[in-house]
Amino acid sequence: MQELSDKEGIDLLAKKYQALQTEIHKVIVGQDDVVNQVIMSIFSRGHSLLVGVPGLAKTLLIQTISDSLGLSFKRIQFTPDLMPSDIVGSEILDESRNFKFIKGPIFANIVLADEINRTPPKTQAALLEAMQEKTVTAAGTKYEMQKPFFVLATQNPIEQEGTYPLPEAQLDRFMFNIWVDYPTYDEEIAIVKSTTADTNTSLQPVLSAEEIMYFQNLVRRVPVPESVYEYAVKLVAKTRKNSPFVHPLTEQYLDWGAGPRASQYLIIGAKCHAAVHGKYSPDIEDVKAVAYAILRHRIVRNYKAEAEGYTMDRIIDELMAS
Repeated sequence: MQELSDKEGIDLLAKKYQALQTEIHKVIVGQDDVVNQVIMSIFSRGHSLLVGVPGLAKTLLIQTISDSLGLSFKRIQFTPDLMPSDIVGSEILDESRNFKFIKGPIFANIVLADEINRTPPKTQAALLEAMQEKTVTAAGTKYEMQKPFFVLATQNPIEQEGTYPLPEAQLDRFMFNIWVDYPTYDEEIAIVKSTTADTNTSLQPVLSAEEIMYFQNLVRRVPVPESVYEYAVKLVAKTRKNSPFVHPLTEQYLDWGAGPRASQYLIIGAKCHAAVHGKYSPDIEDVKAVAYAILRHRIVRNYKAEAEGYTMDRIIDELMAS
């Protein structure tokens, strides 16, 4: 890319963000918040977990975003008999009787981990190193992932039989936990019209891998006021029972609070939210805009909260309101 000042870079990012949304909505009807959060996680170098009932186009959304970004894409269907080697790859003996590593589907820019909670923890853990370290180790050799690299996973929240809940350590690797809800009445009319006709929409790549990596670095350079750092860290501290900033709701309804990674992601997410909307520095509203998706899988409710109807989002709402 040509040399740009950070101010010009943010202006360009805001334009590209709008163009990317337009391209994605050629295929995806509605789901604006979901689309925005997935795009922001990509510009923030984060991974996303999309949670929603079947039939809400989670897989189609990820495929569409991949096509709009012009990146390599691999889909892994998680099943109870999936093995770690089915994800990272395995060694075989070649014709010369030498061991050769055959790379698995994890070696792509965008990896769709479809129904990630359908596979046992041993196989889920095969994603951990790749997600955190951007490397895979096989037979003592370390292999670098392609850049940029994202894991976008889907999960069905209603069907529990034959599923394996994601461990907290695995959940924490995801920057965003994105709730995919039912479409509105008008959106569903539009979906039915577009999917029951003989139409074929072709997508044009809006961004290259090089541009995405430039914008990722640009987001990290966005300056943050001290007050925003303080707000983000205090918000996370409110979820911890041993914190001087503990909220009364925490003592009553939470078993476990969020860790430091939540504070880091709140700041990175706020930087990205500000930049894609053409702002040169984030404010507290930018932190609030990403707080639900970042915190909802990092705090653990107790039975009392469930019995009294306190959802994760309601708890986060009250933490931010105080």
